[in-house]
Amino acid sequence: MLDISKLKFDEKGLIPAIVTDVETGKVLTLAYMNEESLRISMEKGLTCFFSRSRQELWLKGETSGNYQHIVSITADCDYDALNVVVRKDGPACHTGTDSCFTNQVFEGDEPEAFSMEGLYTLLMGRKEQLPEGSYTTYLFQKGRDKILKKVGEECTEVIIGAKSDDKAETVYEIADLAYHVMVLMAEMGITVEDIKTELASRHIIDHKVKQEKMV
Repeated sequence: MLDISKLKFDEKGLIPAIVTDVETGKVLTLAYMNEESLRISMEKGLTCFFSRSRQELWLKGETSGNYQHIVSITADCDYDALNVVVRKDGPACHTGTDSCFTNQVFEGDEPEAFSMEGLYTLLMGRKEQLPEGSYTTYLFQKGRDKILKKVGEECTEVIIGAKSDDKAETVYEIADLAYHVMVLMAEMGITVEDIKTELASRHIIDHKVKQEKMV
């Protein structure tokens, strides 16, 4: 383990901390720590930062409940930056998005590895920026009723595909349904993490029920 005395804090006693999601590998936020907040983070196993605007310590999730449970903290080769890998309880950004990085500046030719979290981040970016010519922008501009109508239509298409025993068509329609459901989630501020948490709670209940039946 590295002795934190070897870390190079800047002239204000701060070191940048890049927070990364352990499940997706996505960068969630860039924050700053001083020596005290770093020690608190290590002691509690929860991210604690130093607010440059308020000039005070803040424990992530203390007011929102969106705690970040630390998996690991690693320093870079120059000892002047940290990568904090976390398992989060909820959105990382105060705007309600999984990541603070939603405002796309440039998109290269190389496709990004797909993830539901990545799609959600993209949808939140569309919601905030409303770029012209985007179908997602069209849905957000039309509002919840239009989005709900599309969700209903796609549900019907999934049923038709499955009743026809057409696997390829059913996969296609499920993908359409998943996309429109995620647009609805973004419109309502429901995160992927919210859904995972709900499913996890049901898994625990189901597991207990199975055990009881075996007894």
